[in-house]
Amino acid sequence: MMRLFHLRRPQTRLLLSLLPIALVLMAAAPSCTAQTACACLKSGDDSALALPVSSPQNDLLIESWQAYRDRFIQTDGRVIDREDSDRTVSEGQAYAMLRAVAINDPATFDRTYSWAKNNLARVNDAGEPTDLLWAWKWGQRPDNSWGTLDANFATDADIDAATALVLAAQRWSCPQYLDEARALLADIWEYGTVALPDGTRQLIPGPAEAFRLEPGQIILNPSYFAPASFRLFAQIDPDHDWNSLIDSGYTMLNDLADISSTGLPPDWIAYNPTTGTYRQLPLDYPLQSRYSFDAFRVWWRIAQDAAWFDEPRAQAYLEARTPELIRRWQQNGRLPARLTLDGGAEASFEATAHYAMLYPALLRVDAAIADDILRQKLQPVYKDGFWDSDTAYYTQNLAWFGLLPLDVSPDRLKAAASHCPP
Repeated sequence: MMRLFHLRRPQTRLLLSLLPIALVLMAAAPSCTAQTACACLKSGDDSALALPVSSPQNDLLIESWQAYRDRFIQTDGRVIDREDSDRTVSEGQAYAMLRAVAINDPATFDRTYSWAKNNLARVNDAGEPTDLLWAWKWGQRPDNSWGTLDANFATDADIDAATALVLAAQRWSCPQYLDEARALLADIWEYGTVALPDGTRQLIPGPAEAFRLEPGQIILNPSYFAPASFRLFAQIDPDHDWNSLIDSGYTMLNDLADISSTGLPPDWIAYNPTTGTYRQLPLDYPLQSRYSFDAFRVWWRIAQDAAWFDEPRAQAYLEARTPELIRRWQQNGRLPARLTLDGGAEASFEATAHYAMLYPALLRVDAAIADDILRQKLQPVYKDGFWDSDTAYYTQNLAWFGLLPLDVSPDRLKAAASHCPP
């Protein structure tokens, strides 16, 4: 059955790489307990929260993380989507893990990760685990019990979780997390990628059977493409060709620019692996081929690859595709939250998440425009630790990642690494 997930609710509803991990997790490094994150820092001590770089955003990022942690994360580690029936999605657990690593909050990392492992495990009818991937949706069932609502996985969440695990292994000297990341990667590769006719590999959004539009066609989500993460995975998992996903992903992004008059990435698209062609999803289909809340994340992920790895394809993509949005901004002083493939505005409202995800990309293309967006669209909607409102789960995460300095890189995390006492 088709799994329909990540349908954004605009008004109602990564730190991805590092130098070879072997240099970090040396045999002589102190080890940590298997029960907790390497809590060398005082667990729960807010004074320990810190980014590995100094920037004008530091105080805001720490304050907003504390507000998010108190408002959206239960004491047991469950991340709550307060705009959608208090459900939990695997994406939210992974985002919390990534943010906890960046801000140096090992206790929150451990409890959000532990909750996900214990509650989002995919099991068969006998209750036995089928793999290490996470069920994407958990919440209240019709009978008022709480548990898994959709056992399909969301590949982007599993990728972000694996990335967070590797970064946690580095920052807190916990080899256990590295071992668990490798095990998760094996299942991401097995179930979240498919072989193409030319021998390359393509990332898919979830189970292959759930994203088959019709015989010979699959559905893709460009915002799941995380090239910096794949470089990280290639360093620690030589058994799988993660670099091939980088190549196929950039090919996808460049090819998709040709099917849209704006050149902007769509949320979802139909792909024919045999012919290597793309087409818009049917207009009556639940998933839509438009530039909107999923596609915004493309800017963030590609900007990281450009900043951390000097990837020329990343910088070229940003330089080629952001001018359409820059033009609209200069002409209108605002950007609609949804655009059709032919450039028509599908919504009159704006989205803080849009501006936030575009911000790091513009820093690498037109810093003056980036500063305008920061001052006019991001700073004015921030108050008391929240962007927009204290129920906007998705906005809080994308705004935080968008404002996280691009130089919060794996190298900086390595330099700031904390070690357990002997």
